Amino acid sequence: MSLSGKTAIITGSNSGIGLGIAWELARAGANVVLNSFTDNEEDHALAREISAETGTSARYIKADMSKGDECRMLIEQAGACDILVNNAGIQHVAAIDEFPTEKWDAIIAINLTSSFHTTAAALPMMRKAGWGRVVNIASAHGLTASPYKSAYVAAKHGIVGMTKTVALETAQEPITCNAICPGYVLTPLVESQIPDTMKEYDMDRETVIKEVMLQRQPSKEFATVEQLGGTCVFLCSDAAAQITGTTISVDGGWTAL
Repeated sequence: MSLSGKTAIITGSNSGIGLGIAWELARAGANVVLNSFTDNEEDHALAREISAETGTSARYIKADMSKGDECRMLIEQAGACDILVNNAGIQHVAAIDEFPTEKWDAIIAINLTSSFHTTAAALPMMRKAGWGRVVNIASAHGLTASPYKSAYVAAKHGIVGMTKTVALETAQEPITCNAICPGYVLTPLVESQIPDTMKEYDMDRETVIKEVMLQRQPSKEFATVEQLGGTCVFLCSDAAAQITGTTISVDGGWTAL
């Protein structure tokens, strides 16, 4: 599948899932726009590396996804948006009666409201171009729940609902909107947590992964950022032109339970 000539904007993409998706879209020929709220040399270096290795255009644009005007500015500054991947997200774990209000507000803003702003800004560009793909990175927690993650679960359920609405609003246009729902993914952040978890439970690496970290993931294997990127590329392909308004779970069977 060649995405040559297409411009893809991926929010929250200077690490982890977002960066993995950016790489796979670039390998498929898309020009990519990386994003986060920082503006370090390392951020711009990532874009240069992608460009050098894939032969596509890649650049980095700073925008804080907790602020609606910056979400819309990101799309406008990119100048084009054929593919929008709403990936930015944060997490906080606490009982609902102890959940800090500021954490709730931040999670809803970054994990949910940002996607409203970016999508609203991107759809006119897609309509003008006569083609578009919106891919929202939801979660297994967009389809099910866990205790102590009220804001995250609420936001991800909201993303799934918004995905359906956007799909219906664009159903008679060459634009699709879908959500990918990952389970646990092996990102650098997750990898860094493994040694501490091994110490906490006095278990070896394989046991702590299977019995603690992947307790709810029947495959007992992490999904990879490359797999999520490949799923995103598929959703941008002609083969997926009639796939819209739905969720694709990449969760090792989590939501089959």
